[in-house]
Amino acid sequence: MQTCDIFTGLGEQSLPELLRCVSLGKLKTYQLFDRVKTRLHLGKLNQENLRKASPRLWARLQEGDQELASDLSQAILVSHMELIVAVLDLLEIPHNEGFFDKDAKVAEQLKDGWQQKAYDAFSHKFPPALLVFYLNHLGCEVAEAMQLFRPAGSAK
Repeated sequence: MQTCDIFTGLGEQSLPELLRCVSLGKLKTYQLFDRVKTRLHLGKLNQENLRKASPRLWARLQEGDQELASDLSQAILVSHMELIVAVLDLLEIPHNEGFFDKDAKVAEQLKDGWQQKAYDAFSHKFPPALLVFYLNHLGCEVAEAMQLFRPAGSAK
């Protein structure tokens, strides 16, 4: 599964929710602002333009634009490092403020049911679309998940 598959698998309705989660300040902090603006084909990157770009971005994601999916996922995730830290702490995965060491073997530390456990623990604290996106992203990146995680008992 690739990052594009996560976006499309979660459905078109989740994209605007995820775009609302992007912090322009965090993009500047992590020096991603210009890169994201360019990748999203926006003359000016602000919340209104992000919201308006959702249908165009969705079309590109459906076409399999993996570079867009990668940059968009970075923008979403760096905007919510507190979510990443909380999930990794819950799962007892060593990290440095949400980032792994280069040679970390994270997949070996993920026990059966880890995604549902994290969802149950944090679905009341973080936006569900964001939490499900991160859990799928983590599964895809470190555990090479082959299918999309959908939380038990959720409407999505």
